[in-house]
Amino acid sequence: MSIASALGLTRKVRYAVVGAGDIAQRAMMPGIAHTGNSELTAIVTSDPEKARVLGKRYGVAHTYAYEQFDALLASGEIDAVYLATPNWRHAEFAIPALAAGIHVLSEKPLEISVALAEKIRVAAEASSAKLMVAYRLHFEPGTLDAIARIRAGELGELIAFTSCFTQKVDPANHRAQNGIQAGPLFDMAPYPINAIRYLFGAEPLAVESAVGVRHADSGLGDFDDTIAVTLRMPGDKLAQFTVSYYANNVDSLTIAGTKGSIHMDPAYGFGDGIAQTRRIGEKTSQETFKATDQFGGEMRYFSDCILDDRDPEPDAEEGVADLRVIEGIVRALKSGTREALPPFVRTRRIDPDAQRQTLRAVSPPDDVNAASPTGK
Repeated sequence: MSIASALGLTRKVRYAVVGAGDIAQRAMMPGIAHTGNSELTAIVTSDPEKARVLGKRYGVAHTYAYEQFDALLASGEIDAVYLATPNWRHAEFAIPALAAGIHVLSEKPLEISVALAEKIRVAAEASSAKLMVAYRLHFEPGTLDAIARIRAGELGELIAFTSCFTQKVDPANHRAQNGIQAGPLFDMAPYPINAIRYLFGAEPLAVESAVGVRHADSGLGDFDDTIAVTLRMPGDKLAQFTVSYYANNVDSLTIAGTKGSIHMDPAYGFGDGIAQTRRIGEKTSQETFKATDQFGGEMRYFSDCILDDRDPEPDAEEGVADLRVIEGIVRALKSGTREALPPFVRTRRIDPDAQRQTLRAVSPPDDVNAASPTGK
């Protein structure tokens, strides 16, 4: 509970949702009202039908086209923005918002390069406003439970990580039409990369290998639709993952140590509760965590940080950390060889006790001129 809530104060952080695509409509907008400390007061979209229908659905009187973003920032109608634009348009909106003193909750990845993410980080450091990257699993109970168990030593010394995260993307979806920056490396790989970093509590040292393939029958665009990666972690630990836009849906990870392992399936999704199968020595146990509103939960946490003047944990540095790895994978895909990663130290890690959110799950409404990646 925030300090404001404990004191009985009712102030809410007023948000503009920038980009009214599938994820904003299906996952973020429906849960804002029940955060208790946040409200939707503006929508930014250049689609008049979306503006009309979504404005009516959520009682939002203020709608803006992308070209009117500066007017929104000067309007006095909002305190914060949630950026759900394509990856390559995050800096375009985050930097002027921060310069105007408007808080920014940006979808991951923070941008499409370390250089652009660093520009956002610099803007955040110079601003009175706060920035958080929307790593929703940093607040999900099953994920935080796994982190706590690893830190408590239940798995012993960590040795290996493996993950498969795939979805069969509709060739008509925008993700299939904007090259590598909208492909599985930038769209899906941040999940296993981030999981590797928060489970090991360490930063990858090198991309040992990265292999990408393009299936002729996929109907997808000019990018590798399936990518397999091996990362070297400190202490000669290995982390491997595969992401794909062409395989049927898979959503799992396994982290293994000298004393035990945790398998999670689903591991990254937001529709169902995260499920763990734990094997400690010869003893196996299973637990499925109750599904939560992961999007509303991360917004509630961020709004609490704004209202209590606390720095959020998944900050710009966290966004830079993942892009450092993604850029290394891009280099390895081109070179076909091992690519060392530049030195990096993360100054903060997840606090499982302080970041756990348990808002009830919400039902997604019908989309307005938007489609899920799979077209279903």
